[in-house]
Amino acid sequence: MTSTLAQNLRVRLDLGYDGNHFHGWAAQPGLRTVQDELEKALSVVFREPVVLTVAGRTDAGVHARHQVAHCDVSRAAWDALPGRSSRTPGESLVLRLNSLLARSAGGVVAGAPRGYSDVVVHSALEVPADFDARFSALWRAYTYRIADSVAEWDPQRHDVLWLSDRLDLDAMNRASVALLGEHDFLSYCKPREGASTIRTLLDLGFERVEGIVVGRAKADAFCHSQVRTLMGTLIEVGRGAREERWPLLRLEECSRDGQVVVAPPHPLTLEEIGYPGAAEFGAQARLARRYRG
Repeated sequence: MTSTLAQNLRVRLDLGYDGNHFHGWAAQPGLRTVQDELEKALSVVFREPVVLTVAGRTDAGVHARHQVAHCDVSRAAWDALPGRSSRTPGESLVLRLNSLLARSAGGVVAGAPRGYSDVVVHSALEVPADFDARFSALWRAYTYRIADSVAEWDPQRHDVLWLSDRLDLDAMNRASVALLGEHDFLSYCKPREGASTIRTLLDLGFERVEGIVVGRAKADAFCHSQVRTLMGTLIEVGRGAREERWPLLRLEECSRDGQVVVAPPHPLTLEEIGYPGAAEFGAQARLARRYRG
């Protein structure tokens, strides 16, 4: 008898989305989420329920320029996707998913032009069975955009935080250095029961790009609300409301209390996710599961 493993295959989806009209990634009853929209479209294509595992569960209002998810589907259904066309199964799946997603978005996003969707699948590829979108990832990178001058406030953009206070980026960057490396970031997270809040922060900094302040955060993984809390805390330093040492003091306190400053979600974008070579997918996933739970 052919095993279930042989009858199925794992598919990696690379996608992006505008989080403005979503209540985050994770499926929630009665709410529009990226996971729910994508799983519904996949279930229509494959004519069976499809469950996604994602690299980073973004909050409501947070965007993704590059998100990664995986799912397991029937090999027979995958092979049948191109029909009589010359397209590959992955190319065929991308076309069908984006058509379904655009149709769904048309009833939600007011004034959207025909064919527009606020979630777009860029590629679909068969991957080894030990690939895990979440646990095989080596790192995630986010950006946070801030307009700290009225001259830069653009009413056509909804992915930028407007501030009237000019930020001191040098002070913010000096304060960021002390947070780099492996730490328990409990003070910067909404902890999940039974899960570790120890993370390795690989990059944290700020620069001006064409008048807009762009904050960068890169880590092996992030806890719930960690990036927004890092940004909110460092913005307080940049405004002069807190001294440069305050972010480190918060880290050392290792407690979630009333001093937490969580920045708004709409300027936050998941930019990129890094993975090892295919031969290391399984080993990295096993390591991450043991480490993070």
